[in-house]
Amino acid sequence: MADYRLPTTDYRLPTTDYRLLSMISIAHMFFTPHGMMFLAMLLFLTGVYAVTVRRNLIVVLMGLELMLNAVNVALVSFNYFSSYESVFESGQIMALMVIAVAAAEAAVGLAILVVLMRTRGSIDAEKAQEMQG
Repeated sequence: MADYRLPTTDYRLPTTDYRLLSMISIAHMFFTPHGMMFLAMLLFLTGVYAVTVRRNLIVVLMGLELMLNAVNVALVSFNYFSSYESVFESGQIMALMVIAVAAAEAAVGLAILVVLMRTRGSIDAEKAQEMQG
């Protein structure tokens, strides 16, 4: 008796991990313009909270860095989701400029903190307000 059935072939790739594909699809749902602006807003509000509420100047500097990184997320996501295809990636160039400003701000801020620690013995924000020339 002849067997006229077609051979069964598994067309899936042998290394396909479907859990990874489902995680990518979930991440793709979050990486929308609204999701990225929500992430930038959360980062920025966390930075604002750190700057306004905390008294430790190191935490204040970290809050400023969070706010600058939120601006970076917004700039790069605007560039990624914009329909205007330009040769110059303006959002990424602006993000590099913000990173350069953040590095300079961190260097100057930490230098001021070292001087405050040597002279006052504390890096409390209220004691730093009493600086006299």
